[in-house]
Amino acid sequence: MLIAATRTDGLGGRLLAMANAKSLADGLGCRFGFTWSEGAIQDNTFHIVDVVRKIFSDAFIEQYWLGERVDASRFGVLGQTIFTPRSLETTARQRNLEGWICDDFDVLKSFRADGAKTVRRSEALRGFGFSSNVTDAINAAGGVRFPGPMAALHLRSGDIVHGSYRTGLIFAGKVIPSTLAKAIVSELSARGLNTLLIGQDRETLEYLRSRTGALLISDLGVGEFEDRTLRDFFEMAVMARCQQIHAGSSIFATVASIMGDIPCLNSDALFSKARAAEIVLEELKAHERDYHPLEAAFGYQSAFLNLEDKISLAQTREILERALALDPENDIYVLKIVAAYFREGDFPSGEAVLKSLMSRQFQARAKIPLPAMRVLAEVVWDGKNAMSRNLGLFFAAAQAGHCHAMACSAYLLRESGEPRQAHEMAARLVEAQPANPMFRKIKRWIRLGRKPETGFLARTIWKLRQLRPF
Repeated sequence: MLIAATRTDGLGGRLLAMANAKSLADGLGCRFGFTWSEGAIQDNTFHIVDVVRKIFSDAFIEQYWLGERVDASRFGVLGQTIFTPRSLETTARQRNLEGWICDDFDVLKSFRADGAKTVRRSEALRGFGFSSNVTDAINAAGGVRFPGPMAALHLRSGDIVHGSYRTGLIFAGKVIPSTLAKAIVSELSARGLNTLLIGQDRETLEYLRSRTGALLISDLGVGEFEDRTLRDFFEMAVMARCQQIHAGSSIFATVASIMGDIPCLNSDALFSKARAAEIVLEELKAHERDYHPLEAAFGYQSAFLNLEDKISLAQTREILERALALDPENDIYVLKIVAAYFREGDFPSGEAVLKSLMSRQFQARAKIPLPAMRVLAEVVWDGKNAMSRNLGLFFAAAQAGHCHAMACSAYLLRESGEPRQAHEMAARLVEAQPANPMFRKIKRWIRLGRKPETGFLARTIWKLRQLRPF
């Protein structure tokens, strides 16, 4: 029976899945395998994953590489459902499966021993056969000398702080905000630990070093590696030699912690959520201009997420309006302000803010769904939605007769697979304001339904329906 890691995301995610899969396979006496691209480098601006032969040795590839993909129909999927060695064997035999895909990061929590046990992930990871260049980078990290007991502070930013995921909020927990870093360095120093700063935004790291005296990864020779993948392995291996890592739920840092068998901690290990929010807001009040605007905006975002539902409408507006001033294209801040008004029962004020946002977007580009509507309904990852705790508030405002909340609710109903209710809501919307071109276009768009994924005739008819007048 084969246990396969098949993730296609970043370097850290793939390595973690492979460590889980090999740990499980070795413990059960099963075969281990993994998929990886053999073609050109995948470059998504913030995630670069090199080709398989630049990462792993020829011998490791020969023994374990399954190619660029496997036939998923031949595999079961391991996830959060409890499983045992016997259940895997029985199910694989009944369904004539070749093996199991092991991509869930927490999959080992679902394993029940039945007398067997997994191999430690650190042992599995250290058993990977890496290419000579990757091995050299790891060995170079092993020769680094620290000035004393060291903790690594991984300040991930990338797509969560500077990219598209900053609108989703779901991944915010993967990042310790840079605006909390000074306090973390101070607290670690009080505990007898020096701090090594590792991150993606060099200007932010240099600024924090100038204010805290922390060590940077660039001080330890990472600049010798021009190749980004080799730098990543060097950084992970250096972090693995620290006594602890502070990094949120960053997968990159998690892999480093497995390498070194050391703890990977969130900021909760040092400060409560309320205290962390207080520190960040105090830092931004005094030094907001010292940070990149998106780093500062993320600081406000993290403070808000730590305090949401525990602060007043006035405090919510103050925090989110500051974030919006720094990141004016981020609709999530406006939508959260709207939700705060709705939560207080002030539907007219929330409706006014929502109307301003939607009208502005419709005037800029009269295409449905509007960007704000997409953010409102977007499932970012693993079924999670940034506004999930607030959607009921939009429906309540819609039931109270507020048109822009009705427009959003009609869209949400359509996206959640409730076409009849979506049509009814859209009809109410146009009845309330029959001359409003945005509302008429929303009704027409909802009437069209989803574009058929297959069938030439079905797709042609769907396109022809778009030609009908409002």
